[in-house]
Amino acid sequence: MSTYAIPWRFTLALPNTFRPGLSLAWLFVIGLSIAALVPHWLTGIDPLAAAARNAYLPPSSSHWLGTDENGRDVLARLIHGVRPSLLMGLVSTAIGLGAGIILGLAAGLGPRLVDGAIMRLIDVLLAFPDLLLALVIITFWGQGLWITLIAVGVASIPRFARMVRAQTLVVRDAPYVEAATTLGRHRAAVVFRHVLPNAVKPILILATIGIGHNIITGAALSFLGFGASPPAPEWGSMLAMGRNYLANAWWLVAWPSVAIILTVVSITAIGRDWLARSEGKSR
Repeated sequence: MSTYAIPWRFTLALPNTFRPGLSLAWLFVIGLSIAALVPHWLTGIDPLAAAARNAYLPPSSSHWLGTDENGRDVLARLIHGVRPSLLMGLVSTAIGLGAGIILGLAAGLGPRLVDGAIMRLIDVLLAFPDLLLALVIITFWGQGLWITLIAVGVASIPRFARMVRAQTLVVRDAPYVEAATTLGRHRAAVVFRHVLPNAVKPILILATIGIGHNIITGAALSFLGFGASPPAPEWGSMLAMGRNYLANAWWLVAWPSVAIILTVVSITAIGRDWLARSEGKSR
């Protein structure tokens, strides 16, 4: 504890663990959660309401972040665009983590033939960048927000599967697993009660960091025209439209870019803090 002495009477104690940057990250993520769940709490403006006479208005007291080429309020579109962006990060990460756990456990606990077949498949998928693999899936299955969610989730499966397999190989030889097996516990009970929780726990923390990566991938796909259909507000599609008017209306690109950067940085900072705390406890 570090102390700051105030003359005569008071002493203010400040904990050494207080981190302003991390606190700001948490506040920003809480604000994002509110915007995703109840956006009307933050703005009463319709993000789809167009007014041609208000097109290209710069940031002002009436439109804090300006208006776009159709006269729509940029702040309202940013706030309503939080939900699809967070859905992209959360749902795609859940898809990748769920399938990765199944494949990783099967490879780590199965016979050598199964392990080799799964890992060769994972190695082939890892040879493709996430964005390219997602584009291939979208090409076969079509466009749309939910198809994009699934494509980004499938593209993240190889990373999670490889990490789960590595953790499973460590946990399956742990003394408590051997003890449970020696006591005659059923194999399924040993896997679900001892192997699975201990193999997945560190991966869950790393998955938090992966949310930010998937948000960027989803925004890139929306930028290319494979995300939510216009005129739905979505940060990637806002960037795609704003680049055509960058010379005259810089705010159409600046604010969605800032929103994506702050979101990814905040989520990554929280994930890294959890990872550091878990490593400290394990030591």
